[in-house]
Amino acid sequence: MFTGNQNLEKPHLDVPNLKVLEDQLNYESIMAKKLGQYAGYCTDPELKNVCQQGAQRHKQNFNTLLDYLNAHQ
Repeated sequence: MFTGNQNLEKPHLDVPNLKVLEDQLNYESIMAKKLGQYAGYCTDPELKNVCQQGAQRHKQNFNTLLDYLNAHQ
């Protein structure tokens, strides 16, 4: 039973895990930007759509990782 006295602090991430998250955030950001640019260069509608979907997915991945990081600080 919850007594109200329990420590509810969020676990902090250690340095190696922070480095992994930093690297992954950078990767997701770069890929979202690149695919967004590629979509702008595409003249084929199907290929443009694939690039746009990829860019959107990488933005979602970035936001998910950022939310995770913020929840553990």
